[in-house]
Amino acid sequence: MSNMTETEALSADVFSGTVAREDTRTLYRNLLKLAIPIMGANLMQMLYNLADTFFLGRIGAAAVNAPTISFNIIFFLAVFGVGFGTAGTTLIAQSKGRGDQERVNFYLGQLAVYIFGISIVVGIVGLLAHMPLLRLLNVPEESFEFTRQYLTIIFTGIPFMFGAFFFQSAMQGIGDGVTPFVIQFATVILNIIIDPIFIFGWGPIPRMEVAGAAYATILCKGIATIAGVFILVRGRRGMKLKLSNMRPRMESARLFVGIGMPASLGQGIAAFGFTVLQGVVNGFGAAVVAAFGIANRIISLVNMPAIGMSRATASLVGQSLGARDTERAKRIVRMSGLTIFGFVGLGMILAFFYGNLLVRFFVDDAEVIAHGAVLFRIVSPSVVLFALFTVILGAFEGGGDTKPVLVMHTVRLWGIRVPLAFVLAVWLGMGPRGIWISMFVSNLVIAVAGFLLLRTGRWMHRLDPDSL
Repeated sequence: MSNMTETEALSADVFSGTVAREDTRTLYRNLLKLAIPIMGANLMQMLYNLADTFFLGRIGAAAVNAPTISFNIIFFLAVFGVGFGTAGTTLIAQSKGRGDQERVNFYLGQLAVYIFGISIVVGIVGLLAHMPLLRLLNVPEESFEFTRQYLTIIFTGIPFMFGAFFFQSAMQGIGDGVTPFVIQFATVILNIIIDPIFIFGWGPIPRMEVAGAAYATILCKGIATIAGVFILVRGRRGMKLKLSNMRPRMESARLFVGIGMPASLGQGIAAFGFTVLQGVVNGFGAAVVAAFGIANRIISLVNMPAIGMSRATASLVGQSLGARDTERAKRIVRMSGLTIFGFVGLGMILAFFYGNLLVRFFVDDAEVIAHGAVLFRIVSPSVVLFALFTVILGAFEGGGDTKPVLVMHTVRLWGIRVPLAFVLAVWLGMGPRGIWISMFVSNLVIAVAGFLLLRTGRWMHRLDPDSL
């Protein structure tokens, strides 16, 4: 040990299991106590999308493609809200770790101002830019009008969607995953009830098809936002939203930009890569678009535990580093990674062998099913590795070290996936199979890179808790 630097000594055993354990069971229980409700909330979000896919699938592939194509455009424009939400979680968590309730409330107010301000900008840009983007992405003509309607409605109500980001980020910062889950559960049940009514019509409500799915989503997100703000204003969940903390401050702006901007840019660059990749997929017709969209939703559902564990890891790592307990932070990362390997591994084994049945559940179209089955056979093994990478990102975010996140997202999409998809699918004439191979390779390479960066231990020393 005497020949090792402090950073090397602190990081060498992140996954080795040799760290002294003050109370492993208690720590793991605390991790799951936060992660499971976050997983549940993420599952509820998946059900929002799956409900749209299921009901719109009854209309046809052209209709079900609208939310599929729209997702990447929405995410591309919404990433700054997501990134600043990440910064809010980090700052609130580290303030809580220090035991400074005043700073917890301060960063809550600052997060509210930045998130809702960004939502207005995103809504305006989305309404102005979505038509040119749809043309640029070569959206199939049969899906174009459906997608235009969907995006117009979603961007009009985007502040409500950002409201959900705000509430979830804040509550995760203090380690409360249950309250966001309860609200998400209630609004998803409402969405499942009203989705078919708005889509197909019932009584005085006219048949609105794709537009109905968008209206149902915005209505439910609006209810969730109002409920979340009400809870925070009352201040009975470990933090209180006050007007006095909602005036932007220079010191907080620097921290939010320093942490949130790399995270935002990383996700934005990735989202733009996904958008370009969607354009490649679109060129192979509606059946391939439908298979790609349905498979991505299923993979997202299976990967949901990794996202939940990553968010829990970010919160608990932030609290641990705020209390200057690096040993606890490392143990949290190790526990999260091992748990996710088991969860996602099982799910992707099932997808590998029974992917065709999963696709058939949503769209009973032979061509769509065939493309989906091939996708699952190629991509499934790499999804397990990417799930581990997702957990690693939680460690970086909890430590406020988001520049590696920017680099890894950029390399994954623009250094590997997008160019490889063009080469294999278009230039070498492999078609959709070339796109699926590019997904496999990019997931594999970036998972290895993430693990190597984690081992450096720099994420544990990015922020000085006393300076927050």
